[in-house]
Amino acid sequence: MVQRFAAGVMLTFSLALVACGGGDVQDEGSGEAAEVASAPATPGQAIFERSCFACHTIGGGDLVGPDLKDVHQRREHDWLVRWIQDPLGMAQTDPIGIELLAQYKVPMAPNFLTEEEIELVLEYITAVSDGTLTTAAVEDEGPVELSEERFAEAQEIYFNRCAGCHGTLRAGATGPNIQPEITTQRGTAVLKATLTHGLPGGMPAWGDAGILTDAQIDLMARYVQLPPPAPPARPMSVIRESWRLIVPANRRPSAPVTQRNWQNYFGLVLRDAGQVAIIDGDTKERVTIINTGFAVHILRASSSGRYFYVVGRDGKVSLIDLWPETPTLVAEVQGCADARSVDGSKYEGYEDRYLIEGCYWPTQYVVFDGLTLEPLHVQSVEGATFDTGEELSEVRVAAIVASHFDPIWVLGLKESGHVGIVDYSKPGFPLVSRIPAERFLHDGGWDHTGRYFLIAANMRDKMAVVDVQEQRLVTTFETGIRPHPGRGANWEDPEYGWVNATVHIGQGLLTVYGADPVGRPDVAWRVVRRVEFTGTGSLFLKTHPNSPWVWMDMPLNNDPEGARQACVYSKSEGAVERCWSIGPRGAAVHFEYNRAGDEVWVSLWDKQGEVVVYDDKTLTEKTRITGDWVVTPTGKFNVYNTAHDIY
Repeated sequence: MVQRFAAGVMLTFSLALVACGGGDVQDEGSGEAAEVASAPATPGQAIFERSCFACHTIGGGDLVGPDLKDVHQRREHDWLVRWIQDPLGMAQTDPIGIELLAQYKVPMAPNFLTEEEIELVLEYITAVSDGTLTTAAVEDEGPVELSEERFAEAQEIYFNRCAGCHGTLRAGATGPNIQPEITTQRGTAVLKATLTHGLPGGMPAWGDAGILTDAQIDLMARYVQLPPPAPPARPMSVIRESWRLIVPANRRPSAPVTQRNWQNYFGLVLRDAGQVAIIDGDTKERVTIINTGFAVHILRASSSGRYFYVVGRDGKVSLIDLWPETPTLVAEVQGCADARSVDGSKYEGYEDRYLIEGCYWPTQYVVFDGLTLEPLHVQSVEGATFDTGEELSEVRVAAIVASHFDPIWVLGLKESGHVGIVDYSKPGFPLVSRIPAERFLHDGGWDHTGRYFLIAANMRDKMAVVDVQEQRLVTTFETGIRPHPGRGANWEDPEYGWVNATVHIGQGLLTVYGADPVGRPDVAWRVVRRVEFTGTGSLFLKTHPNSPWVWMDMPLNNDPEGARQACVYSKSEGAVERCWSIGPRGAAVHFEYNRAGDEVWVSLWDKQGEVVVYDDKTLTEKTRITGDWVVTPTGKFNVYNTAHDIY
């Protein structure tokens, strides 16, 4: 069982290239030599290279974790088995485990190995230690220069697969710092092993999953040892040049033309195709496909629901009008070089009038006309950390939500740890407040009243609660290893009243916390349920007022089989109802309800993808949306639910 550390012991688990579960910690290993064989000689070696190699050597000296040579002579066999089975629990309760944590500073992440696999890997370590089995020692050649063509290829892969967690400048946030002073210590062989097999704390197994080729993994292992290139600026002059008004507002329908139930449309992200499919939620028919920005991150419905605002990771924003017979792209613009979030104005009198885009790079937000996407204002969010006052070169705008009760947008300023308030009723759309909260703010949404903004500070293992009405931080509290709630989930718990919840990238855990400071002040913003399930790498959970369930995914599980799983939590029982595989390939990711709340849609994220539709009451499969056009489907957004912030 995965256990949590006591208060005061900080878990900074890695998503990637630093350690098996390690955070931004530099070790004293040189990375000059690594143990590797051209092909695994035993099953135990294969397990070691997949689960242990990025952190441990056998006779090569300490890395992030200790050298394992002769470990069978230093520790009892039963102790080693228990340690591999439950490293987090033993680091909290076992005297040796506590000593190891104090020495190496970061705990070992759970590997989820079976008893048979544990025995095989221990046999392998023993054989190598005793000299009965040898592996080739490979001298690491260190950083190498890349041709202009190869460097450009690596840049594209990094932007596509890595920058979201590790940052444009590789300084880390959701994932750790992977700048050259750290990656060169690890060395090429360790980096390649990590990229290939992933890590239990949430680093995807890019190689094992078939997403990156061996050649691409070799390239990336070398690229991240070189200094990051200087990213481009994007001033207003450049933004305006990108603006394209395709259908002026006065040439659009004044009332819905389509006979379809457009408020039950779904916008489906076709990630790698750079497209969004509009699907009729009643008939499950594809209505149209629209070319958008690359790797679309989210869609937001305008306040009226008439428009979909689409943002790609390349910063391109697309405006889709849903009232024509066929939904139509009516405007587009690129406000950022890298982006994740947009939202429209929702306060009475400002419906559909303005749109904000938050940039991952440059460090700014951009405000557009909500009907035409004409750029109106660009504002830097550069600044210092809320706690130490350190000036930062990278402050990314993460989650954005629009208040229904005030003319404001609420922004998560990731690296600085502030929650920003932008007032769109004032000239210049100013950032009127920076509320100190917690560093590494990522994703979040509203509580059930729309007064409190609940956002994950995932590399601090916390949720932050901001009272938007009073524009102040209420509290922060620990939840688990790297919370990632998406927009979160609100429901009435039979014992604790209104609650909200999050899943976690770093462990299989649903954390439920009280969210009713009026009706249940005794449990408000306190963890009331911790529900464990098998697997790591969760990104989203979702529910609906009409549903008895909360759905949870785990697409960043480094086990490809685990990545296909979904779990369902029973609101009435306060426990996981069941977990099952959504399909034979890809990763199960992101849930969305139809308007009625009686169906759930989940994506199988794969080049040959599918969208699986379930009857929410019975948890039985109703249909699968398939076809050559269903390329890497990820997020799905129902018009009505998105416009009304139902989650």
